[in-house]
Amino acid sequence: MALIKEFCAENFTHVPKAIERGADRIELCDNLAVGGTTVSSGVMAHSVRFCHARNIPVMVMIRPRGGNFVFSRNERCIMRADIDQASRFGADGVVFGCLTDQNQLDVGATADLIDAASDLEITFHMAFDQLSHEDQFVAIDWLAARGVKRILTHGGPMDQPITHHLNHLRKLIHHPPAD
Repeated sequence: MALIKEFCAENFTHVPKAIERGADRIELCDNLAVGGTTVSSGVMAHSVRFCHARNIPVMVMIRPRGGNFVFSRNERCIMRADIDQASRFGADGVVFGCLTDQNQLDVGATADLIDAASDLEITFHMAFDQLSHEDQFVAIDWLAARGVKRILTHGGPMDQPITHHLNHLRKLIHHPPAD
């Protein structure tokens, strides 16, 4: 498997330079200081057109606000609308994650968004890091069974270097899919 260099862009400003410097994929993700939120429709539309003219795929963060990953019914409606918009603009995929208030995978909300994104690639984002290690393996199986191909993870708390989590990351990578 080839290494894919993905650039996380808060807006269009750095997209051309990222591609010029070798980015293989762009993730549109505003407000990185709060963990990322959905970009504006203008940024989304223009970035997708620009990137696709250069054969660069675009993933769009679907998250209505910073903070935790527990979303109300109204927020999930917003997320569905943002997924629909990403699809209409021609994005290649979406990036999202939903948890319960006990930091477990919110299977109902996640399944609903997976259904809404049926024509797009889906990446489950770093909400994954809020799950217990045991629940992460269960989540991998559940997500894989529903066609989710990628999970973004730091392997542990973001305030620790990723090198502290290499053993756990290896276990996640080598986790055999459930039957």
